[in-house]
Amino acid sequence: MWATKDRGQQVEQNGEHFTLLGKGAEFRGIVSFDGTLRVDGRVEGEIHTTGTLIVGEHAVIEGIVSAGIVMNSGKINGTVTALEKIHILKPGVLVGDIRTPVIAIEEGSHFHGMCDMGAHHWSNERSLALDVSPGLAASAH
Repeated sequence: MWATKDRGQQVEQNGEHFTLLGKGAEFRGIVSFDGTLRVDGRVEGEIHTTGTLIVGEHAVIEGIVSAGIVMNSGKINGTVTALEKIHILKPGVLVGDIRTPVIAIEEGSHFHGMCDMGAHHWSNERSLALDVSPGLAASAH
C-alpha cells in the first residue's frame, strides 16, 4: 500500500504522462496530448504529441501522426511527422510520406513512401556558404 502511494508521487514529480491504448481497443478521432503514448490497438484519425509515440507490433494506425519521436513496430498508413526521429522496428510497416530530421529503419521492417529529412534547409545553407566564398567572389569579377 505504501509503495503504491510513493510510486504515484514519483510519477507526478517526473512530469511524464504515459497513455496506453491497449490491444483490441479502437479509437476514431483526434488524439492530442503531452508525454508518451503506446498504441497496441487501432487508431483512425490523427495523433498529435510533442512526446514519444510507441506503436506496438499488433497496432494499426491510419491517418496523420505528429510526434517528437515515433517508434513503430506495427502498421502505420498515413503521413508521419517527427520533430526528432522516426524509428521503424522489425516487423513494422510504414506506408506514407514522412518528415523527420533522423530516420532509422531496422532490417526486416518496411517503408514505402516519400521521406523529407530537410534537404532544402541544407541546400539553402550550402548556397549561402558558396555565395560568401572568397574564391567564388574573386572568380565572378
